[in-house]
Amino acid sequence: MRTIAWLLCTLGSISTVHANVEKTIFLGPSAIVLPNVRPGIDELDVDTLEPAELPILATQLSVKFPTESAPRGLDSWYLLRGLEEGRRYEVRICWPAFQPTDFWLDTFTITQVDTPELIASLAGYTDRARTSPSQKLRYTADGSSTAQSLLFLRVQAAASYYSTNKTLMQYPPLVDVDIILEPFILNVLPRSLGPAAIYITVVAVAAWFISGYTYRWIIAVSKEYEEKDHKE
Repeated sequence: MRTIAWLLCTLGSISTVHANVEKTIFLGPSAIVLPNVRPGIDELDVDTLEPAELPILATQLSVKFPTESAPRGLDSWYLLRGLEEGRRYEVRICWPAFQPTDFWLDTFTITQVDTPELIASLAGYTDRARTSPSQKLRYTADGSSTAQSLLFLRVQAAASYYSTNKTLMQYPPLVDVDIILEPFILNVLPRSLGPAAIYITVVAVAAWFISGYTYRWIIAVSKEYEEKDHKE
């Protein structure tokens, strides 16, 4: 199922595949040095994506049906690391069409996350993941003073179907997803579209030369027939 999701996501980067791909585009934030205090950012036990090392995460997300208190279902949190300040990125989440789900993706800097609402959401996610939730967010540089450009990614997932099965409505199954972090080329084009852009450019240039050659050949042939007609 994850292979199907990945294929749909790859296609979604070329042409929109409705109900299978959701994405958000953002710029890499300014690099910051994380204070070496505990508990640290790595102790949150959230999955990490990096454009160079781990750009694709195949996982399963917990979902629930929308309620008044949670209109967007359940929150899941991830960490985006290894970003470049000012560079444009895209995060896509892809899932099979036979698992109808609504997704919302948002990115936050460290300072933006440090609010009661978002801290509670992050703590709730880590609690579901059987980790110890923090009452106060703190961060660690793992003994390193190197500045880092990083963001938190919040994925909200709500089941979007109806069933007469009461158990299914109360406990919807996990959704197979691929989460993909992709940088843009020159802040214009997603990297996955680079080969397609090169192919289209080569075809366009080749078509221009071939059309010019074909036009000259047609003109030459028509002139040749005109000369023959005059001689006759």
